[in-house]
Amino acid sequence: MIISASYKTDIPAFYGRWFRNRLDAGYCKMVNPYNRAQISTISLLPQDVDGFVFWTKDAGPFLDPLDEIARRGFPFIVQYAINGYPRALESRVVDAARAVQHMKRIHDQHGPGVGVWRYDTILFTSLTDPDFHLRNFQRLARQLEGSTDEVVVSFAQVYKKTRINTDAAASRHGFEWWDPPDETKRALLQDLCAIAQSHDMRLTVCSQPHLLVEGAAEARCIDAERISQVGGRFVKARLKGARKQCGCYYSRDIGDYDTCPHGCVYCYAVRSREIALERFRQHDPDGEFLSAVGGKR
Repeated sequence: MIISASYKTDIPAFYGRWFRNRLDAGYCKMVNPYNRAQISTISLLPQDVDGFVFWTKDAGPFLDPLDEIARRGFPFIVQYAINGYPRALESRVVDAARAVQHMKRIHDQHGPGVGVWRYDTILFTSLTDPDFHLRNFQRLARQLEGSTDEVVVSFAQVYKKTRINTDAAASRHGFEWWDPPDETKRALLQDLCAIAQSHDMRLTVCSQPHLLVEGAAEARCIDAERISQVGGRFVKARLKGARKQCGCYYSRDIGDYDTCPHGCVYCYAVRSREIALERFRQHDPDGEFLSAVGGKR
C-alpha cells in the first residue's frame, strides 16, 4: 500500500511531529470527510507500506525526519510545490530560494528520482499573467536543474471556495484574476514544456488531460513506478486516482481538509485560512488523528 501524506494538507511543513509519532506507533486514524461517522485505521508498519508520497510547500521542517524515514527503510517521493508567487497569493509559503535549497538537499541526501517539482497551481492574475509565468518558470527551472527530472503543473480549478477566497484576496490586495480559455492554457503549456526540456525535466499535467500538448504527459503524482525505482523493489499497485481524470496509482491519504495554514488563495482543500489556523491550533501531535475536528470539504 502507498501512503499519501498528504494532498489534503501539508504534513511535512506543519505536522511532522505527529507523523513521526504515528510512525513509531505503527498506525494512524482518520475520519472520512464526507461521513464523519466512518473512521479508518491505517497501518504504517513496514510490512504494510510500500512507500510514502509527501506533498509540501516547505520541506525545511521535515528534512531531518526524511533522513529517519530513509534509515527505517521506507522509500518515498517528495512532491514539492515551488511557485515563487507574490504574498498576495501565497501568504505564508516559504521563500522560493529556500525551497530550491531544500530540493537540492533532498536530491543529494536521497538520490535522483525522490524530489519532484510542482509548479502548481497556475493562477492567472494581474500579478501573475502569462509573461510572469514564463519568466518565473524559467528562473525556477534553471535553479532546480539537476535536482529533479520532472515538473508537474496544473491550472486552477475554480471551485466555489476557490472563487470566494480568490475574490477576497483580490479585493484586499488590489489585483484582478481570471480563468482563461483552454487555448490560452495550452499555449502557455507549450512554452513551459520547452523550458522544462531545456533544463532536463519532463513536464507532466495533473488531472487535466484535455490540456495536454505535444511533449507533455499525464502526471502520476502517486507513482508506483517511481517508488519502485527509488526503493529498488517492485511495488504492485493499480491505477486508481483519487478523483476523476486523476492518473495516479491507488493510495491511502492520511491528511485532513481545512488544516493547512499556508494561506494559498487558490487552494481546493481549505475553506478559509481562519478555519485552517484554528484547526492547526487544536492539533494534538500525540493524537491518533491528525485533526480532532471532522468536517466536509
